[in-house]
Amino acid sequence: FGLRRHFKLPEEEIQERVGELLEMVGMPNTQHMLPSELSGGMKKRVGLARALAMQPQMVFYDEPTSGLDPVMTMTISRLIRKTQQTLGVTSVLVTHDMESAYYAADRIAMLYDGRIVQIGTVAEIKNSNNPVVKAFINGMELKEEEKDEQQ
Repeated sequence: FGLRRHFKLPEEEIQERVGELLEMVGMPNTQHMLPSELSGGMKKRVGLARALAMQPQMVFYDEPTSGLDPVMTMTISRLIRKTQQTLGVTSVLVTHDMESAYYAADRIAMLYDGRIVQIGTVAEIKNSNNPVVKAFINGMELKEEEKDEQQ
């Protein structure tokens, strides 16, 4: 729809571009499929293809791996990284999935109580001494005194 509305391309070019984008996201020859025929992972990949059709400089993802099995989670994470590298697209992910964040991110900002408590590279986040960050990445409960320290 975006290609028709914003780029006013001939139908032949639209179909060619759609095919290229679906192939890029690992779904070649699926243009004929209806939304009800797509799995959760396929829907996420089609969503990315639709976003990329607009040739954005940035793509924002909101929990891009939620509801996916571990194999599809890694597929989506690889796809995010691939679009960053091949298209030069900046990606901003909001996620609780640290494995996906570690794979797709160059830098991570950790939010707690409405504030950024740490920004750093993947290595810096993994090795953080910040109790909030440590609790989150290790799946542990934050102690009351540690909560107070962060406020």
